[in-house]
Amino acid sequence: MVTQENIEKALGKVIDPHVGMSVVDMGMIRDIAIEGNEVEVKMVLTAPGCPLASYLVEQVRKAAEGVAGVEKAKVTLLDEPWSPAFIRR
Repeated sequence: MVTQENIEKALGKVIDPHVGMSVVDMGMIRDIAIEGNEVEVKMVLTAPGCPLASYLVEQVRKAAEGVAGVEKAKVTLLDEPWSPAFIRR
């Protein structure tokens, strides 16, 4: 069974190379929606026009699809600013 916990654990291995922290710890993952064997991850970038946007989106998608039971993952970039307050401590 696909769970939010399993998806979040997988996404925790995706590191933002500029900061050296995972996208989960950075608070870039804003929502994880699971419907059957499909997952949608909603995320924000740390800066508008981030040069690593496509890389991060692809890594998040691959990580989510690597979870047992997930057949398809979609990553949606939200048009909202990231804040240092999102960082998990």
